This record gives sequence, structure tokens and C-alpha cells, in this order.
Amino acid sequence: MNDNKNTSAEDNECEHKNLRQEGGFFVCQDCGLIEKDQIAFERTPVPEFYSDSRLEYERKIRISDSKAIQDPETRKRYEQINILNKWFQDSQSNFTEQKKTISMLKSYGIGLNIDNTKYSQIKDKYLRYNKYHRQTYENMVIIFLAIIWMEIKETTNVRVEDFIKTSKELGHKINKKMLNNAMLKVKRTDKRLKGFKNAPNLEQEIKNKIKILFQKDLNNIQYEKVKQHFQNEQEYTKLKVEMQLLADKLLQIIAYDMILNLNYKAFTAGLIYYIGQTLENRKIFTQSIVEHTSRFSSTTIRKKYHVLVDILGDPQGFKI
Repeated sequence: MNDNKNTSAEDNECEHKNLRQEGGFFVCQDCGLIEKDQIAFERTPVPEFYSDSRLEYERKIRISDSKAIQDPETRKRYEQINILNKWFQDSQSNFTEQKKTISMLKSYGIGLNIDNTKYSQIKDKYLRYNKYHRQTYENMVIIFLAIIWMEIKETTNVRVEDFIKTSKELGHKINKKMLNNAMLKVKRTDKRLKGFKNAPNLEQEIKNKIKILFQKDLNNIQYEKVKQHFQNEQEYTKLKVEMQLLADKLLQIIAYDMILNLNYKAFTAGLIYYIGQTLENRKIFTQSIVEHTSRFSSTTIRKKYHVLVDILGDPQGFKI
């Protein structure tokens, strides 16, 4: 009886400092007490954890990771980091994942005009931003999407809401506010690296965008839609070239402050219709044809047409 009391007293006096992990539990090596309520991976590792051999240390790490990712939230985060770590690398990246993203956007009808040249511009801009602003992986996903949108938004008929919706369907967490903030960051970086552009440079940049969009939208008007007005397709192709030359001349006349705050895409749609009205046959490029190509309503096209009339005068005054 007394021996039992002495043993119990000794157990109570043991401070359980000499603990080792055995079978998923911590066992006191002095008194043999098993802490059943405390499993190993929930306990702060004892100092002896790092004194084991390398193989034993790595084995414990694998066991700890395996148990940790059994939790749904932890596993979700674990997989997300692995995916994003693969998605974004440093300047040595081969951009395999980024190419896949652009290909997926194209499959949704977004970014169809991204060729090898534009892809190189997107890649260079992303790497330049990543070099000066190392952010979390999630932020860099948004930065990459923002750079894509900045490169295609002036030459596509896709609305920003559709771009965001498609990005979400591809698994990227993004909204309009996040996209706008990312674009501001990229623009600030460009300004700091290249210096602020003066007004003449900005004017030329805007007008070049209008020229590119004008050519794209004009080429999207298929010959089959207007073939009743031409003898052959070569005649139609020649007319489109002449219209582009006239657009270049008109843009040289238009002052910078006249187009500074305009919607360039809608303005370009109005410009196609305006130049179409300079032709002898004004029924070739009707509002409905331009509306189908530009995806702007006839009302919007008509408003931009009248803006051009106020700036340039009656379209019948210009002859190709």
C-alpha cells in the first residue's frame, strides 16, 4: 500500500520534460506517462526534433505535411501555392503556364489578336514589373491578366466584364476593382522606367491605336456582305486600302483635344461610317454593317458620326 502511494507521488513530481514521439503520441521517458489527448502534429516540436539524422528529420517533415494537408482548408491553400508556384517563376521562366492562359482566353474568343509580337510585349512587360515589384503569387496573377487586358482592350470588341468573367472561369480570383488597381501599378512602373510622355507622344499613340483598330474593324467586314456593290474582291480590297489612307489624313487634321476624352473604340466605329459616307455609293458601309462589326449600337455610331461632322464637316466634302 505504501509502495503504491510512493509511486503515485513520484509520478506527480515528474515534470515530463523528457518526451519522445511514439506511435503518434508524446511519451514521457522518465515516468512512462502517455499524453493521450495530445497527438504529435498538434504539439510544438521539442528541441530534439532537429537533433535526429537527416533521413529521420525528412521523414518527420513528410509525416507532418501529410497530416497537415488532411485539413480541407490547409489542403486547399497547399494546392493553391503549388499551382501558383508553378505558374510564376523569375526572369528565367519559360512562360509555359502563361501561354496556356492566353490560349484558353483565345478559346473563349478573347485575345484573338495576340500574335507572337504582342505576346513578346506582354512577356517583357510582365518580367519588367516582376523584377521591380516582387509581390505575392496571387497579385502577380492579377498583374499578368491586367497586362493582357491593357494590350488588347483598344483592339478588341470584348467588354471588360466579359474578360473578368472568363478569367474567373479559368480559376483566377479577380474583379473590376482589382483589375483597375493592377493596371495603375503597371502604368506607374512604365512611367518611372520610361519617363513621362509629353502631349505630342500621347497624341500619336492614341491616333496609332485608332488606325490599328480602324484597319481591324474594316477587315472584319467580309466581302460577302457587300459583294453586290463590287465587280470582284480585288476592287473591294483596293477600296479598303484607300479608306485607310483617308483615315490617316483625317486623323492628322483632328486636334488632340478633340479625341482625348473619347471612347476610342466607339470613335473608330463612327469614323468607318463617316468615311463610308464620303464614297459615291454611300450604301456600301451602312450603320447596320458597322454595328455588326464593331458591336456598338447604331445610336452610338450615329453620335460619333455627328461628332466627326462637327469636327471635319460634311463627309461629301472628302473624296477618295
